[in-house]
Amino acid sequence: MAYRNTQFRPTKLVRALTLAGMATLLSASPALLAQQTDETTPAQAQEQEIEVISVVGSFRGSLASALNQKRFETGSTDTIKAEDIADFPDLNLAESLQRIPGVAISRVAGEGRQISVRGLGPDFTRVRINGMEAQSTSGGTDAVGGANRGRGFDFNTFSSDLFSELTVRKTASANVEEGSLGATVDLRTARPFDYDGLTFAANIQAGYNDKSEEIDPKGSFLFSNINDDRTFGYLISAAFSERNILDEGASTVRWDNSNDFGSYRGVADAPELQAINDGFRPRLPRYDSYTHNVKRTGAAAAFEFRPSMETRFNLDILYSKDDSTRNEVFTQGILNNNAIGAAMNVLDYEVDNTNTVTYASFENAVVRNENRYDELSTDFLQFTLSAQHQLTDDLKIDGMIGRAKSEFDNPVQTTIVMEKRGVNFSYDYRGGKRAAPELLFGAEVYNPVGWATNSVRLRPLSAENTFDNAALNLEYVLSESLTLRGGLHYKTFEFETREARRRSENTAGIEMTPDLIASYDSGLGSQGAWLIPDLAAIDARYNIYSNTGDFAVSTDFRRVDNYSAEEKTLGAYLQLAFETELGDTTIRGDVGGRYVRTDQSSTAWATIGGAQTLVTAKHDYDEFLPSLNLVFEPMDDVIIRFGYAEVMARAGLGSIRPNVSVSVSGGARSISGGNPTLEPTKAKTYDLGLELYFDNESLLGLAVFRKEIDSYVQGLRETKPFTETGLPIQAAIDACNAGPGYGAATGCTENDQWDTNTPLNGPGGDLYGFEIQYQMPFTFLPEFWDRFGFIGNFTYVKAQLDYVNADGQVLVTRDLQGLSQNTHSATLYYEDEKFSARVSMAYRDKYLTNALGRNNNDMEGTNSTRNVDAALSYQLTDQWKVSFEALNLTDEVDDQWVDSSGNRLTYLHATGRQYYLGAQYKF
Repeated sequence: MAYRNTQFRPTKLVRALTLAGMATLLSASPALLAQQTDETTPAQAQEQEIEVISVVGSFRGSLASALNQKRFETGSTDTIKAEDIADFPDLNLAESLQRIPGVAISRVAGEGRQISVRGLGPDFTRVRINGMEAQSTSGGTDAVGGANRGRGFDFNTFSSDLFSELTVRKTASANVEEGSLGATVDLRTARPFDYDGLTFAANIQAGYNDKSEEIDPKGSFLFSNINDDRTFGYLISAAFSERNILDEGASTVRWDNSNDFGSYRGVADAPELQAINDGFRPRLPRYDSYTHNVKRTGAAAAFEFRPSMETRFNLDILYSKDDSTRNEVFTQGILNNNAIGAAMNVLDYEVDNTNTVTYASFENAVVRNENRYDELSTDFLQFTLSAQHQLTDDLKIDGMIGRAKSEFDNPVQTTIVMEKRGVNFSYDYRGGKRAAPELLFGAEVYNPVGWATNSVRLRPLSAENTFDNAALNLEYVLSESLTLRGGLHYKTFEFETREARRRSENTAGIEMTPDLIASYDSGLGSQGAWLIPDLAAIDARYNIYSNTGDFAVSTDFRRVDNYSAEEKTLGAYLQLAFETELGDTTIRGDVGGRYVRTDQSSTAWATIGGAQTLVTAKHDYDEFLPSLNLVFEPMDDVIIRFGYAEVMARAGLGSIRPNVSVSVSGGARSISGGNPTLEPTKAKTYDLGLELYFDNESLLGLAVFRKEIDSYVQGLRETKPFTETGLPIQAAIDACNAGPGYGAATGCTENDQWDTNTPLNGPGGDLYGFEIQYQMPFTFLPEFWDRFGFIGNFTYVKAQLDYVNADGQVLVTRDLQGLSQNTHSATLYYEDEKFSARVSMAYRDKYLTNALGRNNNDMEGTNSTRNVDAALSYQLTDQWKVSFEALNLTDEVDDQWVDSSGNRLTYLHATGRQYYLGAQYKF
């Protein structure tokens, strides 16, 4: 297939086309190209000289189109486009995004879940779908953060086949809503006028994972049509996929050096005990085996009405449903509580030069085998209605209203743990940093007789996010070189999460008889199948899901994790866009400011005077955020960009909950818990870039950036009047009455000073770095070799913050959590009229997950990853294409650690290589 790409001269074309129209133009068919040109308004129209270049191949065509879109943006952006109809190039959108400079992803079950941009994590990144802010949340294993109850966006809830374009906006401008320190990510679904008339495409694939050895289906289709007079079009697309993943390895739930092993080879006061009792040992050395079944269904619809050249209406609908089950099975030695039974007798051990007990064997140990089962689902639905109208040659109006709702539900989260005491156990971590340990259990662990129930956990939970958006914008062309823009934006965000538990997670009288024990052969370790609780058999006998008696669950038994928040935001902006020439240099850009006011309300259970009380706290704040973007074109094909902006990101949802404990003891008045009066994190951002478009479809770019972050939320102590906490005054009255009594005579009123230990806007820091980006087809080489090409980028980011204790004293200065100092990606591709092939690599450097470690370890983090993927396709006919994809060819592992010197293993899991064989039909 031949795609036509455009190389533009002179650069004044920016005034002639809106960015959205340009993006469509660059990949359009000749008929659509003609239509878009006809729709250019008289105020925008001017003579243009367009050099037309033929680009062979859909992958190269998508690269060329995305590159041209980047070139003519005012701010710093990067775009990825579907290379063909309903055919995005990766398993999901997060994995596509990792190929953009400065973007790093985190994974769950071997699939991209969330992103970080230029070192700033998912809570600092906003996502818009079809121009409207949205949020999607899902569940994850405890090792990757569990259920998402924050502001981060989970990309793994969507099929990539539903989207045609994604853009990462790394610099801010006044006409883009606030809320991001890292980037604003725009996702766009397809629309009927993207295609020239009747269009149909269907894609079906069979997937195979070499670890689970399962064959899974994946498919999608798209149907689009436009009426004869080209005034109305509609598009419908749908996608389905299923993945069965075996996610296995080892974990330890951290390491600790608080040991009291009772004896060494039977001698209670043996001198050898000192070394092992002072050394770091794994708290729960264990083998883990997770089985994920993920079914993802999605659909998108778009209706577009163009009654005239001046008027356009769009209705976009997006639906996604993610249904999953997860089974987690563990066999583990219990080393985190030596008081369970008689103290263990150490038979042998080895301590390395970092004071890590890398090997030990024990008598009289405790072993627990655990079986956990989860059912999880995410339902996402978004409606967006937008319209634009050219009122006069110089005045245009556009608007948008919409709702996006994400409902995550984990109705079944059941864990049953059984244990056997007085057994032999040993662990060995001497194999290396990325080697699984060897765990050995005594023969009695494989005997179904003698097991006892340790605990029964029933923990259903849910989280719901809703965005309601409305926007109205005006654009007035003041002159050939000046355009004034302004608008209003209103948004309501509602969040609620619920979690229930049993009153006590005791055994509830369950006797672990052999008929309630199942055999589970994970293949991990050298001793064969494990014995684990049989959940189905236990339920059949004890009816554990009856929600009665000992198995009753209620939110009253877990009030700390039941809370909600609401934010109402009104924003207004004014922006002046300009383009002029200074000598031979073209200068364009925009300058403006955005005012935003936020009214926040948060509700949670608080402890006031010793009683549990549902408390609602209110807080409001307003910000003015100026921005400036400049683009200089001193010569053909050379662009210099500069951006400055003040940006903000709202505080985390868990931090603003008023789940406080308000108490009075004598003359001491104290508040601890969340902080509903947290201010947004603000930053001043600077961006300077140089882009050299040295040949067709080619770019060499360099960008340097700096963010001066004003604050970072940390737990701190502060003394202030109760009236400044945002909590209801009645909470102070009740707490005082439960203590010495309310009133000035006792010094206990809302106007007196109260000691708080809550999250506060602590000291911030500076983030800085640079990006290098290179893209080029090898058209200068001889035949055959001229069909190759390369895309690559490298990003360096550095940011260190002061981490403080509760009294505000600086403990350490360390990297920002979640920041990878180096990230890079590279793709080598080949494409001709029939055959296309590419291999891609994405690297993410190690990063901190906790800058202040636990259990006497200095810090906690995740080691680097390098993922390699490949894809091939062959065009059999104009309508039929076959494809083959291979993902995670290096079988990369998720490797988490504690302590900078010990680099002690806490989680090491692999999910295997994934392959897809598919066929696509289209007309």
